Amino acid sequence: MSRRSAPPAWVVVALACAGQFLVVLDISVVNVALPSMRADLALSATGLQWVVNAYTIAFAGFMLLGGRAGDLYGRKRMFLIGLALFTLASLGGGLAQAEWQLLLARAVQGLGAAVLAPSTLTILTSAVPEGAARARAIATWTAVGAGGGAAGGLVGGLLVEGLSWRWVLLINVPVGAVVLAGALRWLPESRAGDGRRLDLPGALLVTAGLATLAYGIVQTEAEGWTSSAAVAPLLAGVALIGLFLLVEARTKAPLMPLKLFRIRSVSSANVAMFLCGAAMFCMWFFMTLYAQNVLGYTPLEAGLALMPSSLAVVLGAKLAPRLMRVVGARHVAVFGTLVAAVGFGWQSTMSADGTYLTAIMFPGILMMLGAGLAATPLGSLATSGAAPGDAGLVSGLVNTSRTMGGSLGLSVMSTIAAARTGADTSAPALTEGYALAFRTGMGLLLGGAVLMLLWLPRRSAG
Repeated sequence: MSRRSAPPAWVVVALACAGQFLVVLDISVVNVALPSMRADLALSATGLQWVVNAYTIAFAGFMLLGGRAGDLYGRKRMFLIGLALFTLASLGGGLAQAEWQLLLARAVQGLGAAVLAPSTLTILTSAVPEGAARARAIATWTAVGAGGGAAGGLVGGLLVEGLSWRWVLLINVPVGAVVLAGALRWLPESRAGDGRRLDLPGALLVTAGLATLAYGIVQTEAEGWTSSAAVAPLLAGVALIGLFLLVEARTKAPLMPLKLFRIRSVSSANVAMFLCGAAMFCMWFFMTLYAQNVLGYTPLEAGLALMPSSLAVVLGAKLAPRLMRVVGARHVAVFGTLVAAVGFGWQSTMSADGTYLTAIMFPGILMMLGAGLAATPLGSLATSGAAPGDAGLVSGLVNTSRTMGGSLGLSVMSTIAAARTGADTSAPALTEGYALAFRTGMGLLLGGAVLMLLWLPRRSAG
């Protein structure tokens, strides 16, 4: 696209944010539809969890490949390919007639999202000059992404009650088609290619390692930590991740150059993002289950109950750049994480007969306000030390860390909650399991806050 016909920056930002919104929305929108999916397709308890994890693991495992592909072959091209794949998989999932068909569609959705998501941030940063304007654009991108995750409950509730669970997936088809048409017309192409090949073995190894680890964690709930059914996949997952690191250290064109982790801002921010994702990703999953399975809310009521949290995460993401200019990115990230930890601690006091204000609304606001405050400075720090040619890769790494933490965190938290609940499915027993998951999340966040205070760069990143 020529300079003369280049679209206004806000158009590019809007399209990039729309792509990110769809990607993140689909992580959470299925939560309120899970009981309906289970009844219609006769899903097993493990299959129910994999409706979420099939998407997030494919998303996390292939996102580095998606980021590198955007750098080499063009960010617009990867945006279009990823969005088209995502939209077609949404159609397949909405029409699924069996458990395996739904899980396969969710995995392909995750693959499409992994190609699409890194390009959204790189397209945005390429269109907006560095400085305060870019910080505001990144904050908008973060807020839209966070809002997509938060709005999933409400959107899912409306669709499940008004139509059926299938529409939580089918709704992506017309929306995806509109964004696809706009991107084809207005997005400029950019790349930082150097002729290197994609590291497909690396992508397959890290994805297989994550999936195997998650499967092993899930098996521990039914079989125990010392059983061969759990130990074998856990060891295999660790071995695959180790093999991935070995391949990355030896290949000429690694998917994830390990040298990036010598940059303090990249390594520290990504580890912090992993820990935050492991705790915060589970919030929507357990809150919707608590609202429906314990308090008796309908899917729509559960979505409406989480709306204040939706607004809080957007507010936190928009406030973060202003605070960063005053106290620096590190302090804003630590403060946001501590606010979220307080919310998790409050939520862990939940009871089987809790009231809306104290059992859902106020702790939910604190959890998501903290999440919004922490995400923007961590994203800014993680990308601040990268070379232009690695922009897409580092953007993918940021999302990978958060989503990888979220997918493994969901497996761990679900296992912890199920172990506490046991065979008792009464409201008090379910509540005890959910509460333990939130206490575990609080511990993760407190550990993450200490790590950020000690490890994140001290300089301000505005």
